[in-house]
Amino acid sequence: MEKEKTILGIDPGSNVMGYGVVKVIGTKAQIVTLGVVKTSGFGDHYQKLRHIFERTLYLVDAFQPDEAALEAPFYGKNVQSMLKLGRAQGVAMAAALYRGVPIFEYAPLKIKQAITGTGSASKEQVAYFLKQMFNMEIRPKELDATDGLAAAVCHYLQGRNPAKGKSYNSWEEFIRKNPDRIK
Repeated sequence: MEKEKTILGIDPGSNVMGYGVVKVIGTKAQIVTLGVVKTSGFGDHYQKLRHIFERTLYLVDAFQPDEAALEAPFYGKNVQSMLKLGRAQGVAMAAALYRGVPIFEYAPLKIKQAITGTGSASKEQVAYFLKQMFNMEIRPKELDATDGLAAAVCHYLQGRNPAKGKSYNSWEEFIRKNPDRIK
């Protein structure tokens, strides 16, 4: 009997969060679903965060992932945007951890490199390679969905070459391994 694993991939965002779910059977991965969570209907940033938390809980409950792979925040010049992105990522992480799903983080460069072979790939190139990899008929309208899927696929590929990425099983472990990120 071949071992099965389900991976939830998330590309966090405060306006659009992309996600993809991959089921791994033995050494083969197949797409279960992908999509986006939009928060444009919520004017208040805190309501957006609540919606992200609730939708992430729904995804975890619906697909029962064994692990979750998230794109780690990148450093930008706009501090306010970085804070919002970090909050969105934290809320998605909290939802998965609340349900006991281990978290793995990957830098955007690492995800792009795993999918396309180059860390400087565009969203369109990532989507194209995923389309080829999985013989997808339709590319999603929102490239954030394929970015979420790319996080899950990156984690799947890293599983064949372990000791890459960061893993957290609880908030306590996250805090212990990241004291510099706590203020």
